[in-house]
Amino acid sequence: MRVAVVGGGPGGLYAAALLKRLDPSRGITVFERNAPDDTFGFGVVLSDETLGGIEHADPAVYASLQREFVRWDDIDIVHRGRTLTSGGHGFAALGRRRLLAVLHERCRELGVDLRFRNEAPPVAELAASHDLVVAADGVHSATRDALAGVFRPRLTTHRCRYIWLAADFALDAFRFEIAETEHGVLQLHAYPYERAGEQGPGASTVIVEAREEVWRAAGLDRLDERASAERCAKLFPETLGGGPLRGNNSQWIAFRTVVNERWSDGNVVLLGDAAHTAHFSIGSGTKLAVEDALALAACVEEQPDLPAALAAYEEERRPVVLSTQRAARGSLEWFEDLATYTGQPPRQFAFNLLTRSRRVTHDNLRLRDPGFVAGVEAEAGVPEGTPPMFTPYRLRGLTLRNRVVVSAMDMYSAEDEAGTPGVPGDFHLVHLGARALGGAGLVMTEMVCVSPHGRITPGCTGLWTDEQEAAWGRVAGFVHARSPGTAIGVQIGHSGRKGSTRLMWEGIDEPLTEGNWPVVAPSPLPYREGVNQVPHALTTDELAVIREEFTDAARRAARAGFDLLELHCAHGYLLSSFLSPLTNRRTDAYGGTVEGRLRFPLEVFDAVREVWPEQRPMTVRVSATDWAEGGITPEEALRVAAAFSEHGADAIDVSTGQVVAEERPDFGRSYQTPYADRIRNTLGVPVIAVGAISSWDDVNSLLLAGRADLCALGRPHLYDPHWTLHAAADQGYEGPGAPWPLPYRAGSRKPPTGRTDGPKPRLTL
Repeated sequence: MRVAVVGGGPGGLYAAALLKRLDPSRGITVFERNAPDDTFGFGVVLSDETLGGIEHADPAVYASLQREFVRWDDIDIVHRGRTLTSGGHGFAALGRRRLLAVLHERCRELGVDLRFRNEAPPVAELAASHDLVVAADGVHSATRDALAGVFRPRLTTHRCRYIWLAADFALDAFRFEIAETEHGVLQLHAYPYERAGEQGPGASTVIVEAREEVWRAAGLDRLDERASAERCAKLFPETLGGGPLRGNNSQWIAFRTVVNERWSDGNVVLLGDAAHTAHFSIGSGTKLAVEDALALAACVEEQPDLPAALAAYEEERRPVVLSTQRAARGSLEWFEDLATYTGQPPRQFAFNLLTRSRRVTHDNLRLRDPGFVAGVEAEAGVPEGTPPMFTPYRLRGLTLRNRVVVSAMDMYSAEDEAGTPGVPGDFHLVHLGARALGGAGLVMTEMVCVSPHGRITPGCTGLWTDEQEAAWGRVAGFVHARSPGTAIGVQIGHSGRKGSTRLMWEGIDEPLTEGNWPVVAPSPLPYREGVNQVPHALTTDELAVIREEFTDAARRAARAGFDLLELHCAHGYLLSSFLSPLTNRRTDAYGGTVEGRLRFPLEVFDAVREVWPEQRPMTVRVSATDWAEGGITPEEALRVAAAFSEHGADAIDVSTGQVVAEERPDFGRSYQTPYADRIRNTLGVPVIAVGAISSWDDVNSLLLAGRADLCALGRPHLYDPHWTLHAAADQGYEGPGAPWPLPYRAGSRKPPTGRTDGPKPRLTL
């Protein structure tokens, strides 16, 4: 096998070494256009997991690296003159030049042909003359560009500028320092990569980062490398102590996230930054490239032929990379929005920074440094021995005993009894009653429709008749009588253009085969062209009628005994479709600018708030992004949330999407919570976070970091109606935030599972 490796960075060199070591008969050539010691940046951080893989794959490389590494456990966070330290993290770093030298030496030992100052031939020529071409030529990959039609790359340039510098002394921790200047906030990321010793004082990588507008306002865009280093050295006195910084061809650049739909084409395969990038703030660039190299070499060795090997390589690595990129994006966006957090209390700010990527959580941070987490909890007023999720929360006249909400989930199970649609029956009593007995602080109904034509499906519940009101009163009465302390809320809404469709399990968003009713919307745009009905564009008089339907439903909800009312302005239903520019094309007072698009939803909110009892809270669910080009912008989402808050909303329930069929959501764990975070910390309004929050650890992390006030969970409560009580049991909590119903108290501890988890008998001396 003849192998060409394009790019002599760590990923390309390690791939060459492993492929040669596994089969010495392979002819492997590395093309690197720069000199051997030309490199970008200074230090490289690798995780223990990655080092373990290196040790297993090539003990010689591992042994060489092991002698060079600087190791440390602490993270220091400097904010407003105060340094907070969290320990137990475990890092290993070394100089990038030294890493390259180790890999150069290993490649030469194995017989790899290293060609420095040598531009690689065109990829088509390499592919014709070699059996395998490994494109490890970085974020600006010429190979990827040449085959862009196949790889289909997506490159996203982000909002901060950053510069790689170095200090000639060794820090003793990973260091973050925040500089609040007249121009805005700048941040420092720094870590040691060379030990202090007989050879000198050691060295540390120093990265300085700022939002584009701050960078320009501070005049940094007009400075050369030397002047930039001098200016940055003065910004961070706690870390640098007045000492100088130096560069290495250092320039201010904007980070680019690289995603490719495919990673291989014939015998050409992408590796490392050519295939994917992850923001430097989670230290994963070199780590991912080295792990790619390891996986590629293993797959080439294990699979019967090259096509199978490249397919297996991508199948193995893509999920890992996507997970890392989601974490990196969370971290990147946190630093982009850093100015929204600087006013937090110091310990909360530090905890928020440490958990920004959602990979470090409340629970594993407590394992690493229990004293640090205890300090954060004490500062936040969390009673000792109480997980954050079991602290009470007050909304207007309602005090919730904990921060867990059973999210509104459509059940499509209202049976048409005696010709009356929309009546909740025994199913709803048992479904909502079971979740109320399960310990959540607040249980929400599904979207309850305000009229027959406002239903999504024939199975949706309503609140437009006396019979429906009485049935909902039965449900609310059960919750109050049998689960004292649990609040029950009602979500009211109108389906708009997404109505008159089948039950979810019969075909979600598919039109009914018979019995359709007309649908309405702000503009005559169907949810799916040629599939769903073209809605009737509502007139001003018709808007007034619908507004009265909402207020009538609210009066009925109050009489039924609901503790909280939520107005559904999300997910593409009627009020949501007024808010989005993708679904509202009106030219009258109810369209156009975000203020125009807000007009009708705010009119409905005001009318409902007027008839809803003063002491009972009212929330609004919004879609903070449409996940589609031309949809609602982050700035507009803030204005929408601010408007509802100014009109008296007690909290904003922040969801996303489901507005247009062509959406492209960025799914992942807790993927919607950054939108709630941004609204809460920019506007200072209470928020309910939703969106793939699946563990009690996530809930505790979001609350303690100040990213949410309440957390709504849907699917976990379908899997386990007693999710909240079981979360309390798992954490050893038995306080007032999660009392077990008296009939269930005997089950408040996990039952034994049999002898397999008991003590083992002694069989040997």
